[in-house]
Amino acid sequence: MLIADHTVVSGPDGGARLSIATACLSGTLEDKLAAAAAAGFDGIEIFESDLIASPWSPSRVRQECARRGLTIDLYQPFRDFEAVAPDTFRANLRRAERKLDLLEQLGAATMLVCSSESAASVDDDELAAEQLRELAERAGRRGLRIAYEALAWGRHVNTYAHAWRIVRRAGHPALGLCLDSFHVLSRGEDPAGIRVVPGDKVFHLQLADAPRLKMDVVQWSRHHRLFPGLGAFDLTAFVGHVLATGYGGPLSLEVFNDIYRQADPRHAAIDGMRSLLALRESAAVRRPPGLPPAPRLGGHVFTELAVDEVSGPVVASTLTAVGFARTGQHRSKPVQLWQQGDARILLNFAPQRTIVPGTAVICALGVESEDPAGSAQRADRLLAPVLPRVRQPEEADLSSVAAPDGTAVFFCRGGADGSGWAADFAPTGHRARADGLVTRTDHIALTESVDDFDQVALFYTSVLGLRSGPTTELAAPFGLLRSRSATNATRTVRITLNTAPLRRGSWSPGIPSPQHVAFASDDVIASARAMRELGAPVLSIPDNYYDDLDARLAPPPELLAALREHSILYDSDEDGEYLHFYTEMLGSRLFFEVVQRVAGYGGYGAATSAPVRMAAHRHRRLQGLRDTRPGGPAHDYSLAHLTALSLSPPELVDAAADAGYRYVGVRLTRVTPQEPHYPLATDPALMRTTKVRLAATGVEVLDIELARIGPHEDPRDFQRFLEAGAELGARHVITQLPDPDRTRKVDRFAQLCEMARPLGLTVDLEFPSWTETPDLGEAARVLRAADQPNAGMLIDLLHFARSGSSVADLRELPADWFHFAHVCDAPAGVPPTNEELIHTARFERLYPGDGGIDLDGILAALPPGLPYALEIPRAQLVAQIGAKEHARMAIAAARRRLEGVPAPA
Repeated sequence: MLIADHTVVSGPDGGARLSIATACLSGTLEDKLAAAAAAGFDGIEIFESDLIASPWSPSRVRQECARRGLTIDLYQPFRDFEAVAPDTFRANLRRAERKLDLLEQLGAATMLVCSSESAASVDDDELAAEQLRELAERAGRRGLRIAYEALAWGRHVNTYAHAWRIVRRAGHPALGLCLDSFHVLSRGEDPAGIRVVPGDKVFHLQLADAPRLKMDVVQWSRHHRLFPGLGAFDLTAFVGHVLATGYGGPLSLEVFNDIYRQADPRHAAIDGMRSLLALRESAAVRRPPGLPPAPRLGGHVFTELAVDEVSGPVVASTLTAVGFARTGQHRSKPVQLWQQGDARILLNFAPQRTIVPGTAVICALGVESEDPAGSAQRADRLLAPVLPRVRQPEEADLSSVAAPDGTAVFFCRGGADGSGWAADFAPTGHRARADGLVTRTDHIALTESVDDFDQVALFYTSVLGLRSGPTTELAAPFGLLRSRSATNATRTVRITLNTAPLRRGSWSPGIPSPQHVAFASDDVIASARAMRELGAPVLSIPDNYYDDLDARLAPPPELLAALREHSILYDSDEDGEYLHFYTEMLGSRLFFEVVQRVAGYGGYGAATSAPVRMAAHRHRRLQGLRDTRPGGPAHDYSLAHLTALSLSPPELVDAAADAGYRYVGVRLTRVTPQEPHYPLATDPALMRTTKVRLAATGVEVLDIELARIGPHEDPRDFQRFLEAGAELGARHVITQLPDPDRTRKVDRFAQLCEMARPLGLTVDLEFPSWTETPDLGEAARVLRAADQPNAGMLIDLLHFARSGSSVADLRELPADWFHFAHVCDAPAGVPPTNEELIHTARFERLYPGDGGIDLDGILAALPPGLPYALEIPRAQLVAQIGAKEHARMAIAAARRRLEGVPAPA
């Protein structure tokens, strides 16, 4: 919970008080105070810009802090004060007096003065000490203090040792040091020298972690600081050195981070509190009361997957193929237990979280704890929400908490005997394999948003007591990836976290936040061979990977051949070897991995493994979109834009992908004034977004429409229209010729074909029965007269039936004229007026099989293997169920009628 009721114990027995700078958090000063108080901080540092922007007076800020139980431990920053000429010094003193007035109104006792960055300052320690002494004298008369801090980029003073020399020379009781871990450790200074500073001269301690970066130190400090435990600095040792001086002030966070300053301030404050509690625990001589130690973890007990009626059978089939057996069924819930060795997977068909239909996601982890109650108590103390559980009286009462991403973490006692959680599952009679294709769960891999990456990492390291590995970065097919791992001391619990830190749009592999469960094997080659025989969907790895592996590591030829044969990836280091392979994607997020660790290998594969796997998963997914289903007809489906014209092109692509279409047809021109218009040809942002969704989903553009050329249209006006189609990757252009002059329309059709040909486009003539090119015969005469190699004819089943065209004549036409067909149904009768014909065509078509059109006869007269573009506008139905559901129902109806695919139960 967000924890105003968690009182932080402080004082000699409880450890240092905990404080946070308002600069760490997002929002207004009011937001920040509320967040700090809710997270249980004792005090705050008020950053000058936050106060300046606040409508509250300083006295009101003091009252609001007191009301929330917060002290104001520091006001900052006061810049560019010391070692300046007399005139500048007098101006600085005047400025300082106003700030000291402000401190009194705030009730703050200490003001931070940064070492000068100003070009007006001089390198003169004696002058700096003299001027700082004068400032301290004025502060001391008011009962206030000055904390002098050496900025890592200070013009003359940039080390704590130099700052200490000046403070010592000034020799004033109201002047002391502010020690900032970033300013000390970013310069590579040895913090052990801090121990020579008397504790009563360290007035304030600011803490921040950071990754090791080679960049300008100012930019590093202002954008890339992290909460303790998330970076590369040894803050435990740093705090130990400071505490060794006798320092008794607060441990305060000063973390400048672009992500934290855009996040919910309450969540960021909780992360900050969690990090400080863990740091105080690691640095204190005595454990702070109320925070139990992290109980020893024994390993992964189970991984729970949230599934539905679509994804569940897919995951179950794959589990069977990798050697698992369904050994249990929960006595009161729709949850299955699958087991092999000590690896256990729970399939939850009614999870307590929403999932995208047809997907499977990791919703819970079970870890073995020697003291589940102690683990839960620690989690609660570290502000992790305790999850309520619905259970029957006789069922196990498991302790569980929620990770920041919503994953439930269960703390289980060792073993899976009848006295524990496993007794909640009735045996099915199926036995797990005895030959051990996998033996246990090796690790869990989760993908987080860049906003949640640090938060989730901090949760697992602090709450579970795992040790955080270094953050690594690698170049992947879809941008930079950042990864870190967390393990327990015995390496029996391993969790890896991944994120895309530079994602600026939705271009991605079409696999949102992929997750996987890795199972351990004693012989991964034998496991891969056996699993293939069982039908496991092992992910195929390209030969190029193995050629490169041979060049890099030169494994023995027989090993390399086995790796290549079974699509096993390989790595080795000074500690051992790592062999692993993956399954294909199960739905859109989840897959499995099987790994073998040889000797002391502790990593997760070579840096090339993840990019190779991502590319292979994408290739297989696109291949799956294009593969003809075994035993099915050789037809792909396209979602014509008129079917779902209320959807913008990016939305159309997503709807097509969700429903299982391979293609879309995109309407680039407005046919009627009333219909929506999507100006892809002239809107670069819309074009870019559409191309991103095409690339992300693997859906392709089959055709663009509509080049409607009447007596007054010039084909040259369609040049940008054609170029936009080519940019989208379209193959065909739909055209209509409502022109009574045959010679003119033939010439213009031929001209349009000549313009489209260099762009790789065919021009396919459609013949609505109410136009001047009204039937098959007239369309055929135009094509013959134009005599263009990229000319084609589009058979729209509605227009064909309404025009009275002949199936026999259709059979006689050249097969290469036909590139795809518009499929729909409609009532058998022909409306008597053009208005009714047009209304039906644009608003009231039917699903295949629901009307009276001779679908079989017309389609049989066309060449085999043509894509079927479903053009089925149904205005009333769309208004009731929405365009996306209509698109899904359209392809289901088409498959049911044209392929004999049964309707879902």
